[in-house]
Amino acid sequence: MNAFDVLIVGGGPIGIACALEAKKAGLSYIVIEKGCIVNSLYNYPLYMTFFSTSERLEIGNIPFVSINPKPTRPEALEYYRRVAGSNHINLKLFEEVRNINPNAGEYIVHTSKSTYHARHIILATGFYDIPNLLQIPGEDLPKVTHYYKDPHFYADQDVVVIGANNSAVDAALETYRKGARVTMVIRETEIGKRVKYWVKPDIENRIKEGSIKAYFNSQISLIEEDSVIINTPDGSITIPNDFVIAMTGYQPNFSLLQQAGIILSDDGMKVPAYDPVTMETNMPHIYLAGVVCGGMNTHVWFIENSREHAGKIITHIKGNA
Repeated sequence: MNAFDVLIVGGGPIGIACALEAKKAGLSYIVIEKGCIVNSLYNYPLYMTFFSTSERLEIGNIPFVSINPKPTRPEALEYYRRVAGSNHINLKLFEEVRNINPNAGEYIVHTSKSTYHARHIILATGFYDIPNLLQIPGEDLPKVTHYYKDPHFYADQDVVVIGANNSAVDAALETYRKGARVTMVIRETEIGKRVKYWVKPDIENRIKEGSIKAYFNSQISLIEEDSVIINTPDGSITIPNDFVIAMTGYQPNFSLLQQAGIILSDDGMKVPAYDPVTMETNMPHIYLAGVVCGGMNTHVWFIENSREHAGKIITHIKGNA
């Protein structure tokens, strides 16, 4: 029988950190990941540079050596893959957790491939897999994406980028530099304050000089095959369009949390109930780790400030063993 002390849902950096702590504590464990190793990081833009320095992305006290102080996506993928591989992490990839049910003092976990029994569950599922939709006509057209990877694809095309934070700014600048005709549509009055400090002047200057067109205090109301309609403070306008890159943010898998019995706040932020000291939720022996702790507020937790969740959780599990 597939029975473990700890079952970890999510094979991202924090899920791997939890596995390292469980292994060090002598607990039997398994990590279930619906995609590849650090699947969210794999889906980041190809040329992304992290805001954090490499030492702040380290897990398990294993050094992360990068060429530059701020590592790139390929360096992070290499680091976490090597950490998982060299430590022989018990990791099941491309296997999705479908439901988690209590049963006689333990939990039964059904996945897309198997069934597991575990005394403790750690949910380290992140937030990058479910985009916040625009809820407008035309959003389901093939030309619309909520994930941006490579700027080359958009060369010599009319591209609309929705959003004003790091993902949107990176997409706008990179596609512009590959020859796209870029228009940004931004609900706020300015570029986001969280944009990386070495990038913010670049996008502001490109907008100021007119190389990138930006409509502030504006929203798209309709996406059509060859155009989009934008509601601006000066009225509705229609512009030519080949592709829409909607960097509108993402959200955790709330349905899995609720199915497991975890209470979410009713203030619209859907923050899961958990003890910040132990990371245990309202469901006994189910813990949260990483970005999922913030609910819809996905700008609270990052790798660097949620690495400590792993130690808190395993310490609590060992104390109750």
